[in-house]
Amino acid sequence: MCVPHGPFRAHHEGKALHPRGVVPREGLDGAEHEVAIPRPQRGLGLRPQLSDEVAARIRELIMDGRVRPGEFLRLERLALDFGISVTPVREALQSLRSEGFVQLEPRRGFVVAPLSKQDVKDLFWVQASIAAELTTRAAGLIGPEPLRELTTIHRGLDQAVRAGRVDLVEEHNHAFHRAINLAADSPKLAWSLGSVARYVPRGLYGRLTDWPAVALRDHDRIMTALSLHDPEAASEAMRAHITQAGELLIAHLERQGLWRAVLDEVSD
Repeated sequence: MCVPHGPFRAHHEGKALHPRGVVPREGLDGAEHEVAIPRPQRGLGLRPQLSDEVAARIRELIMDGRVRPGEFLRLERLALDFGISVTPVREALQSLRSEGFVQLEPRRGFVVAPLSKQDVKDLFWVQASIAAELTTRAAGLIGPEPLRELTTIHRGLDQAVRAGRVDLVEEHNHAFHRAINLAADSPKLAWSLGSVARYVPRGLYGRLTDWPAVALRDHDRIMTALSLHDPEAASEAMRAHITQAGELLIAHLERQGLWRAVLDEVSD
């Protein structure tokens, strides 16, 4: 077991996190590169399962296009750079394999799985469909107190957007959707939404061009429909909101050159 150091040190020692880490990535051509890991908003290792934290970090790198399909993720190098043992890294990659993010190549290791535009569209289609149904139910059940809570959250979102605080925008956005899901009183459906939504980590939205303004505009429309107890309008507003977020992510990945890089590899 390696000595704790690097960005996961706080899990073992309770100390401040190292400001940056790197994830090694190796292409099919054998060339190895390093991907900088951004400073997390809160320390890793503060939740029960360290492997979940590792999986979330790698998942974010994949969905952000910073680790590309066809690139290998080496257990020992990941463990070294994260400052942890190989075991939680292996568990994280096995979890990501079950989710379809990575594949296991015999005698070669874990490799990032293909990710197409249609894959991203499908993820957001499922998310939009479930979220729309939850919002429909919330519109018929929501009372004065949850509406006041949503209003407070929405005001906080507005202030965060005006202040340019993307981190707070993400927090208020999460709180807004959580309040609606609770108002829907459908815990199993809300759990299903959460299992799909984790494919796109919360921290990723802040890097999408125009997302804060879009979130503020869409939330205002959703709020209006909920206040009027109009299930159809609320459902349509939520579906459009999630769909737009998916379109922004696709545009972001296109700017990252994700699918161009994949096509170049195929042509070679």
